[in-house]
Amino acid sequence: MILSGAAAGIRKDKHRADRYRGLLIWNMTEGIITMAKDIREFCKNKDYLICVDSDGCAMDTMNIKHFRCFGPCMVREWGLQAYEKQIQQHWNEINLYSMTRGINRFKGLAAALLEVDRDYRKIPGIQIFADWAENAPELSNRAVKERAGEGDSDGIFAKALSWSLHVNESIDALPQESKKAFSGVREALACARQKADVAVVSSANKEAVIEEWERCGLLELVDVLCCQDAGTKKDCIATLLAKGYAPQQVLVLGDAPGDERAAAENGVYFYPILVKKESESWKEFRLEAFDKFTERGFADYEQSCKKKFFQNLGQSVS
Repeated sequence: MILSGAAAGIRKDKHRADRYRGLLIWNMTEGIITMAKDIREFCKNKDYLICVDSDGCAMDTMNIKHFRCFGPCMVREWGLQAYEKQIQQHWNEINLYSMTRGINRFKGLAAALLEVDRDYRKIPGIQIFADWAENAPELSNRAVKERAGEGDSDGIFAKALSWSLHVNESIDALPQESKKAFSGVREALACARQKADVAVVSSANKEAVIEEWERCGLLELVDVLCCQDAGTKKDCIATLLAKGYAPQQVLVLGDAPGDERAAAENGVYFYPILVKKESESWKEFRLEAFDKFTERGFADYEQSCKKKFFQNLGQSVS
C-alpha cells in the first residue's frame, strides 16, 4: 500500500484524527486532516521529487531492530539457540555492515538460513524459499502468506511469516525513545519540500514506518509513503517517475547499496546517508547537496558522494 498526504484537507478536530491514525494525517500548521491516497491517485505537485529511505537513513532505528528483533526472532523461530552468537553476528554482517545492508527482510532471512543450513543445522525447504525470495515480484507478509497457501510441504513459508509477524511485534515493543530520527532530518526535509515533493520509499513494514514518522513529527513533511507491501524500491521509484517527473529532477536518499541500485536502475540521482555519519550527511544535504540538485550541478558531485559511500561500506573503489 502507498499512502499520500498530498490531498485536499477536511477540517476536523484533533481527537478524531487520532482515531484514524495511519489513514489520516493531521497537519498541525493548517489545522486540517489530509486523506491518505493510493499511488494511483497521487499527483505530481512540484517539478522535483525527493525519495527518502526510512530505517538507517532518516530514522535511527536500524541497528536496534536487527540486534533485538530480526536476529533473535529468527533464532527463536527455528530453535537455533545453540548457535545464537554466531548466527546473530552473521545476521548483522548481512543486514548492517556490508554491501547487502538494507536488504529486504525476506532476502536477509534466506541468506542467513542458507548459512545455517550449510554450517549448523539443516533447514527444510530453504532452497525453495531462497529461490522465491530472489525472484518474487513482491516481498511482504501478504506475499509470503499467499505463497504458503499455494503449497508449503516443508512449512518454511509458514515459519517465515510467523518470524516476520513476531519481528513486527518485537519492533512495536521497543521503547519509543529508542526509535528516533537522526539529527537534522526534519530541517533538511522542510528545506527540500519548498521545491520538491517528498516520498518515503522503504522496504520496512508499513505500520512501523507510519508510527515512527508520525511520532517524530515528520509525516507532515511527506507527500507519498511507499512501504514494504508496495513492491520493490525500484518499482516504486518507476511508478513515481511515471507521474511526470524528469529523471534528472528525481533524487534518492539512502544508506544502503539497494537504494543506490534502485536509483541507478531508474536513471535518477542518488545521495548517500553515510553509516555512522548520518547527521553530518543530512546537514550536507541541506546546506549543499539539495541546491546542487535543483541547480542542475549534481552529476559530478554525485560521483564523489558515491565513492565515499562505497568506501564507507568497505568496498574498494578505484
